[in-house]
Amino acid sequence: MHNMTHKKAILIVFGSMIISLIIFIPKIYFRNNIYYISKDINKLHVQYISLQEEYKFLKQQHEDAVFKNQIMDSLILENFDK
Repeated sequence: MHNMTHKKAILIVFGSMIISLIIFIPKIYFRNNIYYISKDINKLHVQYISLQEEYKFLKQQHEDAVFKNQIMDSLILENFDK
Protein backbone atom coordinates (compact mmCIF):
# COMPACT_ATOMS: atom_id res chain seq x y z
CA MET A 1 0.00 0.00 0.00
CA HIS A 2 2.88 2.31 0.80
CA ASN A 3 4.41 1.51 -2.59
CA MET A 4 1.17 2.47 -4.37
CA THR A 5 1.20 5.94 -2.78
CA HIS A 6 4.69 6.60 -4.12
CA LYS A 7 3.63 5.55 -7.61
CA LYS A 8 0.64 7.91 -7.49
CA ALA A 9 2.85 10.74 -6.25
CA ILE A 10 5.35 10.09 -9.06
CA LEU A 11 2.53 9.99 -11.61
CA ILE A 12 1.12 13.25 -10.25
CA VAL A 13 4.56 14.90 -10.45
CA PHE A 14 5.20 13.67 -14.00
CA GLY A 15 1.67 14.62 -15.04
CA SER A 16 2.16 18.11 -13.63
CA MET A 17 5.48 18.43 -15.43
CA ILE A 18 3.94 17.34 -18.74
CA ILE A 19 1.03 19.76 -18.34
CA SER A 20 3.46 22.56 -17.46
CA LEU A 21 5.56 21.78 -20.54
CA ILE A 22 2.46 21.71 -22.74
CA ILE A 23 1.47 25.13 -21.41
CA PHE A 24 4.87 26.86 -21.33
CA ILE A 25 6.72 25.53 -24.39
CA PRO A 26 4.42 27.31 -26.88
CA LYS A 27 4.66 30.50 -24.80
CA ILE A 28 8.47 30.35 -24.82
CA TYR A 29 8.49 29.54 -28.54
CA PHE A 30 6.26 32.50 -29.43
CA ARG A 31 8.20 34.89 -27.20
CA ASN A 32 11.46 33.87 -28.88
CA ASN A 33 9.91 34.31 -32.32
CA ILE A 34 8.56 37.73 -31.37
CA TYR A 35 12.00 38.72 -30.06
CA TYR A 36 13.84 37.68 -33.22
CA ILE A 37 11.21 39.21 -35.50
CA SER A 38 11.44 42.50 -33.60
CA LYS A 39 15.24 42.40 -33.97
CA ASP A 40 14.78 41.94 -37.74
CA ILE A 41 12.27 44.79 -37.84
CA ASN A 42 14.68 47.09 -36.00
CA LYS A 43 17.49 46.14 -38.39
CA LEU A 44 15.26 46.84 -41.39
CA HIS A 45 14.17 50.15 -39.87
CA VAL A 46 17.80 51.24 -39.45
CA GLN A 47 18.46 50.28 -43.09
CA TYR A 48 15.35 52.21 -44.15
CA ILE A 49 16.50 55.36 -42.35
CA SER A 50 19.96 54.99 -43.89
CA LEU A 51 18.47 54.61 -47.36
CA GLN A 52 16.28 57.67 -46.81
CA GLU A 53 19.35 59.73 -45.95
CA GLU A 54 21.22 58.36 -48.96
CA TYR A 55 18.22 59.23 -51.16
CA LYS A 56 18.22 62.82 -49.87
CA PHE A 57 21.96 63.10 -50.57
CA LEU A 58 21.61 61.66 -54.09
CA LYS A 59 18.60 63.85 -54.82
CA GLN A 60 20.60 66.92 -53.79
CA GLN A 61 23.52 65.83 -55.98
CA HIS A 62 21.11 65.33 -58.89
CA GLU A 63 19.58 68.78 -58.39
CA ASP A 64 23.06 70.31 -58.27
CA ALA A 65 24.05 68.51 -61.48
CA VAL A 66 20.85 69.63 -63.24
CA PHE A 67 21.44 73.23 -62.12
CA LYS A 68 25.07 73.12 -63.26
CA ASN A 69 23.99 71.60 -66.59
CA GLN A 70 21.41 74.38 -67.11
CA ILE A 71 24.06 77.03 -66.46
CA MET A 72 26.49 75.35 -68.86
CA ASP A 73 23.76 75.09 -71.51
CA SER A 74 22.91 78.76 -71.14
CA LEU A 75 26.60 79.73 -71.43
CA ILE A 76 27.01 77.57 -74.53
CA LEU A 77 23.87 79.08 -76.11
CA GLU A 78 25.15 82.58 -75.31
CA ASN A 79 28.40 81.82 -77.12
CA PHE A 80 26.47 80.53 -80.15
CA ASP A 81 24.41 83.70 -80.34
CA LYS A 82 27.51 85.92 -80.61
